[in-house]
Amino acid sequence: MSESLVRKYYEQLGKGNIIAHRCNACDELTFPPTTMCQKCGSSDYQEVNLSGKGMLEYASHGAAPPPHPRFVDIAPYAYGHIKLEEGIHVQGIITNLDYKPDTMQACYEKGPVAVEADIKTYADDLPVLGFKVV
Repeated sequence: MSESLVRKYYEQLGKGNIIAHRCNACDELTFPPTTMCQKCGSSDYQEVNLSGKGMLEYASHGAAPPPHPRFVDIAPYAYGHIKLEEGIHVQGIITNLDYKPDTMQACYEKGPVAVEADIKTYADDLPVLGFKVV
């Protein structure tokens, strides 16, 4: 039986690593990692660590109710759409951005801001992909 990609993803995230798969056939990154390339369908890939650095393009809030019971203890929070240096988009909690509407508006008006991975927030014993504004 092969190793669970989901388990490996969360184990690596818990160690502060954001992993993806780089296709050996077309060089496309697939995130989150899956068994096949999202572009060409090849199953020939290598695991890579992503930088965790990027630009916060959009932020919103996850005030209430949380989308899943595991987020009850960390709500309310800001949530963002991030373009990583590697060119892929991810979503995650923004750990040092206030979730209030005025803050969200000011962030939006400022335009994209630099962020880096901040994987310290846990929900139900699982690491959560988080970023902080730098």
